[in-house]
Amino acid sequence: MRVLGIDPGLRNMGWGIIDVSGARLTHVANGICHSESGSLAQRLMSLHAQLTEVLLRFQPQAAAVEHTFVNKDAAGTLKLGQARGIALLVPAQAGLEVGEYAPNAVKKTVVGVGHAAKVQVDHMVRLHLPGVVIAGPDAADALAVAICHSHHVQSAGRLQAAVERASR
Repeated sequence: MRVLGIDPGLRNMGWGIIDVSGARLTHVANGICHSESGSLAQRLMSLHAQLTEVLLRFQPQAAAVEHTFVNKDAAGTLKLGQARGIALLVPAQAGLEVGEYAPNAVKKTVVGVGHAAKVQVDHMVRLHLPGVVIAGPDAADALAVAICHSHHVQSAGRLQAAVERASR
């Protein structure tokens, strides 16, 4: 299974793609979509085009997006939410189910602690994906989202299989 993880942002939208085969995770690619200067609509359109290109190029079978949190700046939170809408829309347009995870859930899955620092997330992503060259902190976060999703999908699959076995 190929998983796309997305760390939404209006200026920098991180993305990371991994292949999952059982418990084995393999890095495929990662990067950052940078929005062009201009109006909000132009910036969102730029993010949409760049993320669409990533999906067309790498053909993931699953996608996951990190939830945003509300901060003190309501206008900034709203703009981030609009960028998150692009992060949800693009994989949905490709027919993918999109998982959504809170930042603490991603950190807990990847690092083992829900309030881990960015440097800890980066370090653990490198341990999960040996030899990976990460395009930046946003790409590291996106890879962490992909890893989190792969763990949750596998856990759900094991649970479903156990339920099916129990019902026989």
